[in-house]
Amino acid sequence: MTFTDPTDVSNWRPLRLLLDAMDNDIARIYEEAEIEGLKPSYVMELLKLGVHGQMTIKELAESVGRTHSALSQKVAAMRKAGFVATTAGKDARSKEVVLTDRARAIIDRLAAEWRATEAAIAELEAELPYPLTRVVADIEEALRRKSFHDRILARLAADEAWQ
Repeated sequence: MTFTDPTDVSNWRPLRLLLDAMDNDIARIYEEAEIEGLKPSYVMELLKLGVHGQMTIKELAESVGRTHSALSQKVAAMRKAGFVATTAGKDARSKEVVLTDRARAIIDRLAAEWRATEAAIAELEAELPYPLTRVVADIEEALRRKSFHDRILARLAADEAWQ
C-alpha cells in the first residue's frame, strides 16, 4: 500500500451521518408506535401504493424516481416485512405490487407521519440561515453545468494511480 487512508477525509460523511440520524429518529417513532419492521425508506412507496393502488414495480419505481432494479429489491424487503404482496403482472416479466392488510391498517398513520416530518423539516429550515433545500437546488444547478461524473473523471485523469 502506497497511500494514506483516503477515507479519513470526507466532505459528505457529515451529511450522511446527519441524514442517518434523522432517519433513525423517524424509525424510533415507528418503534414507539409498535409498527414492527417498518423502515423510513419504505414509506414513500407505501404511500404511493395507498394513493394509486396496485402498481407494477416499473410504475412504482418511476413514481418515486428509482431504478427498476432498486425497487425490485426494496419490494422484496417490504414483502418480507409484510407490507406488500406481489402477483404476476400482465406479462411474464412484470410483477404487480399491492398493499397488504397490515399496510392498509397503518397507511393513514404513515401519511400523518410524512406530513409531520415535512413540517418539522420546514420548521428546522426556518431556523437556518441557508436551508438545505436551497443547498440541494444550488448543487443541482451546479451539476447541470458540469455533472458529478465529469467532475470525478477530470480528477481521475490527473491521478497517476488511476492510470
